[in-house]
This record gives sequence, C-alpha cells and structure tokens, in this order.
Amino acid sequence: MSADVYVADEQSDHPVDVDRWAELARSVLTAEGVTDETEVSLLFVDVPTIASLNKRFLGKEGPTDVLSFPIEDELDPGGRFPDTGGTGPSSMDPGGPQLLLLGDVVVCPAVAHGNAADHGVAFEDELALLIVHGILHLLGMDHEVDEEAERMERREQQLLARFHRRLP
Repeated sequence: MSADVYVADEQSDHPVDVDRWAELARSVLTAEGVTDETEVSLLFVDVPTIASLNKRFLGKEGPTDVLSFPIEDELDPGGRFPDTGGTGPSSMDPGGPQLLLLGDVVVCPAVAHGNAADHGVAFEDELALLIVHGILHLLGMDHEVDEEAERMERREQQLLARFHRRLP
C-alpha cells in the first residue's frame, strides 16, 4: 500500500491528467520511504490563486510555478485515550497506525506551460519536475544553499528518470 495522494484540479487553463500525477506523487513518496499512513494533497490552481498564495505566504508579488506547504505541527489526538483530551469515547487506537498529514503541493499549470516553453521542454515534463520538486520540499529538502540545491536537483533527476513517463 502507498501514501494517499489527493488531487484537485481547480483550474481550467491547461488540462491535467490527475490520475497520472497522483501516481507520480505516490511513486516519489514511496521511493523516499514515506509510509502508507501518509496523506499529501496535490492542487492544480490558476494564476490568480497561486499569485495570492505567493503573496500571502512568501511575501512575493506575482505568480510562481509551485508552492509547498508542509504540515509542521504534530496532530492533536482526538477523542479520549485514556485522558488525552476530549470528552467523547476513544476514537484512537494507540496500537493502530497514525495518519501523518505531510502537506500540500500547489502547482500552477499556466505558469508551468510558460516555463516549459522558456526551457524548451514538454509541458508534461515541466509538470512532472514541479510535482517532484514540491514533494521533496515537503520532505525537508531545500535549495537555499548551493550544496543543498545540487543534492535536490540530483534527486529530482533520479526520481524523474525512474518514474516519469512521457506521453507518446
């Protein structure tokens, strides 16, 4: 069993194959050692939405291609077990698996389409790169320092070579 990847296509600028991209995300998560009790959301949004998120969360003007929002807080247990809070009956089994909400990856296909043209690559290749890039951010990788950037780019290329299949 693999991680749960929930995909929502909330834009109409460029068609996306949500099943294909969910499978890529699941494959990358599995390759990175993520357990089957993990949930990730992958959202495809329009330019105004990504620009708003970019401004609100990063303080940057204008649209970007991908944003990652890792869930950094531990989840509060629900229910009562035995006295961890709440007044209702226990809804958590301490011996059972605990769901880990890893975070959200938000991709803007319109920006990706422009990037693909600028980079001389297929739109699907650019989307695949952005999805892998966003997931690696959720898993703690970054590119602020050159050494980290090189390590992240190398891992992106390995994962793309292994799991991304171009359309015929």
